Amino acid sequence: MTNQYLDPNLKVFTLNSNKALAEEIAKVIGVELGKCSVSRFSDGEIQINIEESIRGCDVYVIQSTSSPVNENIMELLIMIDALKRASAKTINLVVPYYGYARQDRKARAREPITSKLVANLLETAGATRVITLDLHAPQIQGFFDIPTDQLMGVPILADYFKNREFSGDIVIVSPDHGGVTRARKMAERLKAPIAIIDKRRPKPNVAEVMNIVGNIEGKTAILIDDIIDTAGTITLAANALVENGAVEVLACCTHPVLSGPAIERIQNSQIKELVVTNTIALPEEKRIDKIVELSVAPLIGEAIIRVHEEQSVSTLFD
Repeated sequence: MTNQYLDPNLKVFTLNSNKALAEEIAKVIGVELGKCSVSRFSDGEIQINIEESIRGCDVYVIQSTSSPVNENIMELLIMIDALKRASAKTINLVVPYYGYARQDRKARAREPITSKLVANLLETAGATRVITLDLHAPQIQGFFDIPTDQLMGVPILADYFKNREFSGDIVIVSPDHGGVTRARKMAERLKAPIAIIDKRRPKPNVAEVMNIVGNIEGKTAILIDDIIDTAGTITLAANALVENGAVEVLACCTHPVLSGPAIERIQNSQIKELVVTNTIALPEEKRIDKIVELSVAPLIGEAIIRVHEEQSVSTLFD
């Protein structure tokens, strides 16, 4: 869709976390990105200037709260405040990747619930709606007291695999019990069985594979997760699948956090191909041959148009 979107009250702004995705989304909608500048005072404080009138407009701000997460959250909070004080009618946050989502409950005594804290901050600053993609835990939607639309990455990933040739039967594998629902959604779309890796995690970012539930022998295994961070879980899972008779292993996720040793681990693992989306901007040094990037811009652009025109967003999940 390259035609011009006609309602002048719809404005789309981006901050620094993922400008390429924002430009793509603006193109899908048919609008120019709003003019604003994000700069720094000499002591590192963030300064934001909105360089056009947004009085009475429905504003959509695109910002993933990915690394550097605290910088990106602060940019977003300051932008919300600027928009509120400039009399925007609604302030809609488009957060393709919602950071701090893994701290979603008290797993141990005296722990914070940081994903709730971030929701409170965004809401208190003045956000009126949130559009996001594949929250790490579905209950985070309930941490907001404003409308929150959670889009899904599974249809985009499944469509990619639908159009691929495989040497034999495929099996969709969840790397842990928590991801079974996601794996099942993918399996339904690809009409394939599922398998589950039963693992123990002695401490954060350290995974230990136990055993595989389901038949994977002689099949192409497709591992699916929402986030791949240090890639410890997914690479151990891939190695375990090959050891237990899988012919080849592919992996996919919505959010390629890929921090620390992730790229090296993926490069040296049994994963033949890693399919990700562009919710998080991948720097050049992380763009290895094994990684295939798919765009979420058409999905988010369509969601913004539907929200703005007060149409159903849930039809995008089908």
